[in-house]
Amino acid sequence: MENKPPRPSSYLALAIISTILCCLPTGIVSIIYATKVNSTYEDGKYDEANKASKNAKIWGLISVGIALFGWIIYILIFGVAFLGAIGSAQ
Repeated sequence: MENKPPRPSSYLALAIISTILCCLPTGIVSIIYATKVNSTYEDGKYDEANKASKNAKIWGLISVGIALFGWIIYILIFGVAFLGAIGSAQ
């Protein structure tokens, strides 16, 4: 029996959730890398499987980061406008 290294995580759940809830373009890149993990591992290309796993994680986290940054900007813009409206109403 061949001594295989442990299968790397595909981060497919992170990829799908980040695509749906966060940023579509980077989430799709994450899904593409996540789907490559299992097939490259089964083909015996363990280094490629590890690289695909790391890329899936990185792109998923980039997607989440973009979404968080967008929400912070959104809250700041509308928060300042809301506070300005309250201040001018008094």
